[in-house]
Amino acid sequence: MIHLTTIPMTVSKLLPTDYIGFTFFVGCMAMMAASAFFFLSLNQFDKKWRTSVLVSGLITFIAAVHYYYMRDYWAAFQESPTFFRYVDWILTVPLMCLEFYLILKVAGAKQGLLWKMIFYSVIMLITGYFGEAVDPANAWLWGLVSGIAYFAIVYEIWLGSASKLAQAAGGNVLAAHKILCWFVLVGWAIYPLGYMLGTDGWYTGILGKGNVDVAYNIADAINKIGFGLVIYTLAVKSQKD
Repeated sequence: MIHLTTIPMTVSKLLPTDYIGFTFFVGCMAMMAASAFFFLSLNQFDKKWRTSVLVSGLITFIAAVHYYYMRDYWAAFQESPTFFRYVDWILTVPLMCLEFYLILKVAGAKQGLLWKMIFYSVIMLITGYFGEAVDPANAWLWGLVSGIAYFAIVYEIWLGSASKLAQAAGGNVLAAHKILCWFVLVGWAIYPLGYMLGTDGWYTGILGKGNVDVAYNIADAINKIGFGLVIYTLAVKSQKD
C-alpha cells in the first residue's frame, strides 16, 4: 500500500509596504498582458512579419513565467532571486538579439550576424552571473568582462554590420532599428548599474550599495515590452506599405 505524506504548503503574501515585491507583481502582470497582446495579433500579419511578432510574445511570456516565480521567491525569502533572473535573461536576451536579425533579413542579414550577437549576449550574462552569485569577491572583474561583451553588442548595432544593413534597408526598418539601438544603449544600461549596486568593487565607494531588484524589474518591463512594441509597430507599418 502506498502512503501519501501530507506536505504543509505556505502561501507567500506581499505586504502593502513591500515596494520591491510590488514591482515583481506589476512586472508579472505587464509581461502577461503584453504576451496576450502579441499572440492575439499574429493573424493580422503575413508570414514575413509573423515570426518577429511571435518572438516578441515569447520574450514577454518567458519573462512573465519567471516573474511569477521570482515574485513568490521574494515574498517567501526577501532575497533577490538571482538564479531565476539569469535563467530568464539567458533565454530572453538572445531572443532580443534574434529580433535584430529578423528585421534585417530584408537587407540580406546572414546567420553569422545572429550567432555573433547571441555569443556576445551569452558571455555578457554568464560572466554577470558569476560576478553576482558564484565569485562575488571578484565581481568587478566579471563585471568588466560582461561590460565588454555588452559594448560589443552596442558597437555591432550602432556602427557594425547590423547598422550597415539597416542603412541599406532604409524606411521603416531603419527607423525601427534605430529605436531598438536606443533601447540597448539606454535601456540595457540599467543592468550594469544594478549590477554595481548589488556587488562590491571599486565602484561601491561612488555608487554605494542598494537593492538591485527594482532597477532590474523596471529595466525588464521597459526593454522587453518596448522591444516588442517596436517590432509590432514596424510590422503594422510594413503591412500598409
